[in-house]
Amino acid sequence: MNSFFELNDGNRIPKIGFGTWRLKENREQQVVEDAIEVGYRFFDTASLYGSEKAIGAAVNASSLPRKEFYLSSKVWLDEMGYQNTIDACNRSLERLGTDFLDLYLIHWPRKQGMSNSEWKHLDIETWNAMEFLASEGKVKSIGVSNFLPHHLNNLLDNCEIVPAINQLELHAGYFQEAAV
Repeated sequence: MNSFFELNDGNRIPKIGFGTWRLKENREQQVVEDAIEVGYRFFDTASLYGSEKAIGAAVNASSLPRKEFYLSSKVWLDEMGYQNTIDACNRSLERLGTDFLDLYLIHWPRKQGMSNSEWKHLDIETWNAMEFLASEGKVKSIGVSNFLPHHLNNLLDNCEIVPAINQLELHAGYFQEAAV
């Protein structure tokens, strides 16, 4: 059985990853080191999670080369906008101790209280920055998270690079029928 999915941009993503939301403080690095020891290579994080530094330290402490790992992070709502997104990515890279991300996502499509035209513009501006980061080699693949069809359509109508992923929360207690 193949352990990767091929993305629309030709890159591959491991089928199984290790999420790092709400790792216990002071144990983050050890948890990631333990995950590496049992075979995890795909680590999903976000600037919001506060776990990037621990992931970077664990990856760098391992005896494995960076190319063995798949690192994914996300830009949060208060980091959106063209220059803010570029700056946020650079901070994530610094915290992770790497010069590129395998995957970078827009974490959430809109801030509460924004008008339709405001969030649409902000998403496009943020996506343009993501495309720039991809062209610069700072990120291999770009995508979105928690986007519904109308959010995706806004991007698809205004993008050069089609999102490689829409990462969604999906389980028996939370089924996003419109997004699936």
